[in-house]
Amino acid sequence: MAFELFSRFKESLHRTRKGFIERLEDLLKKKLDPLTIEELEELLLSADVGPSATRLLLDSVQKVHGRRDFTGPEESRLALKERILSLFPEEGARPPARGDKPFVVLFLGANGSGKTTTIGKLAKRLIDGGHKVLLAAADTFRAGAIEQLQLWGKKVGADVIAHQAEADPSAVVFDALKAAKARGIDHLLIDTAGRLHTKKNLMEELKKINRVIGKELPGAPDESLLVLDATFGSNALVQAREFHGAVGVTGLVIAKLDGTAKGGSVIAIAHELKVPVKYVGTGEGVDDLYPFDPDAFVSALLDPS
Repeated sequence: MAFELFSRFKESLHRTRKGFIERLEDLLKKKLDPLTIEELEELLLSADVGPSATRLLLDSVQKVHGRRDFTGPEESRLALKERILSLFPEEGARPPARGDKPFVVLFLGANGSGKTTTIGKLAKRLIDGGHKVLLAAADTFRAGAIEQLQLWGKKVGADVIAHQAEADPSAVVFDALKAAKARGIDHLLIDTAGRLHTKKNLMEELKKINRVIGKELPGAPDESLLVLDATFGSNALVQAREFHGAVGVTGLVIAKLDGTAKGGSVIAIAHELKVPVKYVGTGEGVDDLYPFDPDAFVSALLDPS
């Protein structure tokens, strides 16, 4: 799996890698004077690594270059890789698993982030693993959102609990929880409206959904996954902070990684939010969702070959 992930990440990051690796190689070979540091900073920022993470990476490279036993550019690359890896937060200790089914996953994300598609892909992974999966169409506001989830359900073999358009999202969630318990469902995946960070009423609706879940199944949701569009780059951080404030996000899904020249945004988002990346979307196919592996990702981003 590690090699497969490396290959997929490398393929997805080809737009970021194009020109990035060659320029990085040239800079790491140079004497680390103020001009070279400035150029390296510009390169990292152009990949959307973000100001905070960039400062930390530059500091690591400078420390390596300042050592008397410094051996050359390969040591600088290793220092970069180690520092980037340290920026990805590890998943902390999880509370004891609830004895009750289902395992409830709440999906968050702005319109166009790839949220509904991600739900379909994750459902496919779970069903392939022998799990019983139910989907809840609680995005009742966006035109076509219910139908889109129903199409995914049909494609992967999962039933969908849905009401009419503009119905109360919390009512959909309540019915889905009842159905999931009655049917012995293993995983309930809940789609929610594409909440924009400028719409406070939508954030309040999200909090209401969370309360309904917790009342019906104490301790749930078990995961609150925020789906972010990698092509948004550092702008995704604005959305991410708002979601995190409204409902504690437990993990990130970075979608559309294959469509961006700024793959460094994954580093910036994970570092700024201190929330682990759980999955990465690497293409349009139903199987193009992979568990995130920091080692494979960083190697795909920085290794020259």
